[in-house]
Amino acid sequence: MLNLPPNKKIILFDGVCNLCDSAVQFVIQHDKKDVFRFVALQSELGQEILKHIGINSQNIDSIILYEPGVAYYYKSQAALQIAKNLGGIWHFGTVFRIIPTSISNQVYDYVAKNRYKWYGKKESCMIPTPELKSKFL
Repeated sequence: MLNLPPNKKIILFDGVCNLCDSAVQFVIQHDKKDVFRFVALQSELGQEILKHIGINSQNIDSIILYEPGVAYYYKSQAALQIAKNLGGIWHFGTVFRIIPTSISNQVYDYVAKNRYKWYGKKESCMIPTPELKSKFL
């Protein structure tokens, strides 16, 4: 069984993607309620979580929001759920829910497919600073 912190939502992200790293930094900066924890998809725990929720790691190029015991979201739906949980002005991002998921996921897939070309790729996952270490699993 997975040993995850209680009452935390887990964001699984591409640990070598510069765009994903920027998104993680953004969420950390705006997560005033300390709702989220982060796991790189490439990590052992990331792979365990994917297996646990039944997602083939070979087919994933997306951010995933996992709420243990509740649900998981990926692609555009994960981004909307994250915005909703950040609260404040970011909650208004949920207005994009009016866009059908099939269309928002097409846009998401287009960005995901081109993310390395547009934003670059790291050689390895980021190492969190001592101050941020508790945010990463």
